Order: sequence, then structure tokens, then C-alpha cells
Amino acid sequence: MSIGFPRKKLTDVVFFQEGPGLRKWQWTDTGMKVINVTNLLGNEAYTVDTTNTDKYISLVEFEAKYKHFEVNNGDLVVASSGNTYGKVGRITERNLPLMMNTSVIRFRSIEQSELDDRYLFCFLRSNDFRGQVDSFVTGGAQPNFGPTHLKKMDIPVPEISIQKKIGSIIVAYDDLIENNRRRIQLLEESARLLYKEWFVQLRFPGHEHVKIIDGVPEGWGKTTAYEVMDVLSGGTPKTKVAEYWDGEIPFFTPKDTTDNAFCYSTKKMITELGLSKCNSRLYAKNTLFITARGTVGKLSLAQREMAMNQSCYALVGQGEINQFFLYCSLKAAIDQFKARASGAVFDAIVVDTFKLIPFLKPTPLLIEQFTEFVTDVFDQVDKLSSMNRRLSEARDLLLPRLMNGTLTV
Repeated sequence: MSIGFPRKKLTDVVFFQEGPGLRKWQWTDTGMKVINVTNLLGNEAYTVDTTNTDKYISLVEFEAKYKHFEVNNGDLVVASSGNTYGKVGRITERNLPLMMNTSVIRFRSIEQSELDDRYLFCFLRSNDFRGQVDSFVTGGAQPNFGPTHLKKMDIPVPEISIQKKIGSIIVAYDDLIENNRRRIQLLEESARLLYKEWFVQLRFPGHEHVKIIDGVPEGWGKTTAYEVMDVLSGGTPKTKVAEYWDGEIPFFTPKDTTDNAFCYSTKKMITELGLSKCNSRLYAKNTLFITARGTVGKLSLAQREMAMNQSCYALVGQGEINQFFLYCSLKAAIDQFKARASGAVFDAIVVDTFKLIPFLKPTPLLIEQFTEFVTDVFDQVDKLSSMNRRLSEARDLLLPRLMNGTLTV
């Protein structure tokens, strides 16, 4: 709760609206993009990513039934259900045009002279708002909250000048983090495009002088993913044994994947005893994790020693196949993994899936040349990612102190 800031009912100063319950049969290949909770990345920059959405409804149906659910530049959106309820994002021009689906609530101030939208953005990320949400959340397997609960909530409302100062301080951090995140995306894209040019389109240095034999450059090997890497498994210590948990060892699960190549930390930690009681080994830095169940094909390079659960595989290149080359090659092959995923309840890949993925093994010299370039790229990604972690830590320390009035502006 805030110290000295007067409070108002949320409905007095904030407009909010939940999306409609669209159904699968309404989806089309093109039309109006639809935002779901999965588009709220929950990352350091509170990014909303709609670049890879496969959810659309026809423009005719949108204009006839759903136009009032269209979101605008600057709208704030919050996930209202599932294990990720409370995730917050800010809509930008890059996301538009766009409308909401159910489980997404959009917010904006009713009157900017009374409530600053940047301050509202800070409030939706605060412990104050989260605490109120948690007090209303219903549902065990599928927790959720909605407009009915929001109508019972309130918000601290300092003078508008103070709101603007708080908002400008926090959003300045957000903008720096987002700029770095976009630079990271461009760097990783440069590595992906170089891999595609050299090893998919076969326009590698000196390709003009290399014979192609059976569709493969002379000196290259045609094999499978299984033959060029170790495919290793994980496991989970018993969750009811307290001595196995809250230790010093990061425990990687699919929830720890990020929107860039590296994973620095995990939501869960285990003890040395827990590690000894599960089927995971302690995997070295730069081990490549691939998610194997549910959301298949997310790739993460561990940036410290980590254990791993059974919903992933740990991949280690053999011989001259180093981890950066392995990451880029599997990134290019992810669609093949997804196409071969199967399962009665949810999609999954198994060890034998790797035996079905074709793999072209270039000459060691070419792998070395490629690695020299991408090592510099990934070094820059690492530096920018580390900078973002420091910025987000500083911002997250400031936010509660600004919002509760203990730090004056």
C-alpha cells in the first residue's frame, strides 16, 4: 500500500475491457491479428510480440462483430488467466492492427489529466496491484480474474506531476531495455541469415570452386542430427522432499526459455542432494537445451551450470560441431522437429526424432570460419543481455519505492 498517496476506485480513473471468447472455428489465415496471453512475453521489457501469431479472424467478421475490441497504440494489456495471469505488456505501433481474445484485459486511463498512462503501466506491474489480484484470483488448475474483480480494486493516485515523474523514470529504463532487446534480435538474425546463406543455400566462401555431388558439396557429410550430437535426458527430484529444493543449482524447465539464445537463471533451484536424487546430470555452460514436450523446439544455451527436467533434452555437439554452430543449425531445423512432434495429449519429440532430422556436416574449416563470426555476435548478445539484467534489477528495485511513496521524486 502507498504511504501518503490518496487512493481511488480503479473504475473512477481507468477504462478496462476483456476480450471476447473467440473459438477455433473462427480462425482464418489472414485478417485481423488476435492477441492471446502467449503474446505477452513477460520479459524484462514487458514486450508484446505478435510477429509470429497464427491467430486471425476475417476482416468482415471483425468489422461486423468485434471492432470495439481493437487495441490502440499505448494500450496496456494484462493476462487474466492461466499460470501466467498478471503478465503485463504495452502495445506499440509495431503490434498494430490488433484485437484482443479472451484472457487478455486492456487498460488505459479515462482522463490523462487525472491519471498518466505511464504511471498506470507502473501500477499494473506493482506489488500493490498484484496483491489485489491475488486476493481475488479464482480457480485451481486454471487461475483467473476479470472485470468483476477489477471493479473492486483501487489505485494510489498522487498528484499528476508526481505520476508523470514516476512514469518517466520507470519507462526510461523500459525503453533502454527494449532497445537492447531489439539489438539482440538483429544480432541473432544476422547469425541465422549467415547460417542459411552458407549451409542451406550453399553460398559459402569458395563455393564457386566446390563440386556438388548428390546435392552435397564435396567434402561435406550427409547424416542426421542424432549422429553429430549427444542427446541427453533430465529428470525431476521428488517435489514433496523439501531437502531437494531451494538450493544453489539452477533447474531448467521449458518455462525458463527466453526470447533470445541465452538462459542465465531459472525459476526453480535444487540442492546437491536433489541433483543426486534425479536423472539429470549437472550440465556445463553452453549446453543447448531443447524443449521436448508441449511447446516443442524452444532453444536455450545455458550460461552457467544447470540441471534439467524431463521435458527437455540437453544437446552437446560431437567433434568439430561446437555449441554455437549447433544452436544455429538446430534453429534452422526447428520446423522439422515441430512437424515430427506427436503425442496423444500434447506434442512431444523423443530421442528417435533426432534420427529423422537430416543434417549436413560441412568441412571443419568452414565450421571454424562460421564460428569465428558468430562467436563475436553471441558475445555482443551476452553483453547486451547482461546489461538488460542490470537495468531491470535497478528498475525493479526503484518501482516499489516510487509507488509506495518512500522514495520522493
